[in-house]
Amino acid sequence: MISLKTQIPGPKSIEILNRRANALPSGSAKATDIVVHSAQDAVVTDVDGNVLLDFAGGIGMLNLGHRPKAVIDAVKNQLDHYVHSCNIVTTIEPYVALAEMLNSLCPGDFLKKTLVANSGTEAVENAVNIAKYHTGRNAVICFEGAYHGRSTLTLSLTSKYGLFKRGFGSFVSDIYRLPFPNIYRRPEQMTEDEFIDYSISQLHNALITQVDPSAVAAIIIEPVLGEGGFIPVPKKFLEALRTICDTHGIVFIADEIQAGAGRTGKFLSIEHSGVVPDLVCMAKSIGSGFQISAVTGKAEIMDKPHLGGLGGTYGGSPVACVAAIETIKQLTSKDFLNKATQMGEVISSTLNNWATKYEKIGDVRGIGAMQIIEFVKDKNTKEPDPDFTLAVIKEAVANGVILIRAGVYSNCIRLLPPIVMTNEQLVEGLQVIQNAIKKLS
Repeated sequence: MISLKTQIPGPKSIEILNRRANALPSGSAKATDIVVHSAQDAVVTDVDGNVLLDFAGGIGMLNLGHRPKAVIDAVKNQLDHYVHSCNIVTTIEPYVALAEMLNSLCPGDFLKKTLVANSGTEAVENAVNIAKYHTGRNAVICFEGAYHGRSTLTLSLTSKYGLFKRGFGSFVSDIYRLPFPNIYRRPEQMTEDEFIDYSISQLHNALITQVDPSAVAAIIIEPVLGEGGFIPVPKKFLEALRTICDTHGIVFIADEIQAGAGRTGKFLSIEHSGVVPDLVCMAKSIGSGFQISAVTGKAEIMDKPHLGGLGGTYGGSPVACVAAIETIKQLTSKDFLNKATQMGEVISSTLNNWATKYEKIGDVRGIGAMQIIEFVKDKNTKEPDPDFTLAVIKEAVANGVILIRAGVYSNCIRLLPPIVMTNEQLVEGLQVIQNAIKKLS
């Protein structure tokens, strides 16, 4: 439970934060002033002895919590054998075992293969390159609000220009960004169904006005937008994408880096729709904090690049692979997925109750334990209120709950607590957040 001994940040934290300011570049993002000393499950202790509840989960990296015992034990055991020998030079059995596991777990009644890398950015980069190689085409379709990484290619795919892209151009050509079907911000006169149909018609129109489908290698989408504001893609829209890809020989890439790994109550969030992608990108919580990512997909697509065309020095680190194997065993258990669903129901019910009380809350949404609050200046105009959002986060952090923002307009608070959080901790943390909203409203 929360226990505060000093203000946040306390004196030791301030000292380290000052060192950070002098040692790290100013552009290095910092969402809170928490300086971590230790962490376990859903609890973080800072260097001043303050005990906080983690509702950010390392931006969705800690679905299984901080330092899960089975994962730590597996890593310690691997360290006693060898740290790394490079999968390009030797074969690493944990890499093979992890690939076999992901091949069996990802949806699709077809032969699959897996490439392991180090980060979500690398997973997306590899997936797009593989799709280009497979199709012999160069164009890629992505969507507004998406976040796909920070390399030149993935930054080109990423939305939210001012925060992520400003000053870093030029970007990769032959990328076409289409409107995302954000039901909350649909035209007032449209019903949800009408808006989804309109969004699908815009897809088809873009294949005439922006790029011919014969030039498109891949369509990449987050089944639940992460950085863009936890917006689930309507099932009908995903089905339309699948049909377009099938019709025109385009590779369908699902970016499950934030929404996957059991967060929504299924191993992959796209499983809620029944739509099967050709390639899946995974990272974050599949490694419980260890640096690992993966691309899993149709073997005929994955096998297309020439020998030596895929891989990297650190990709498939045995330390990270054993961490992922033990993590995924738990993430895919019935008990864990049920807990994610139940946690989501508690959070969703609580947030919807708040929405009836506080005028600043324009929308609450999500799937499973991936929930968000969107703050607006006016419920009718839906004008975003990023300043209020930041103030709520600062107030909540000051009272022991670690939070971060999201949304195209940075006016949302995303809730990504470790699924292993106890019910008592969940209720306590939500109360702190509500107190902050109430105080500032």
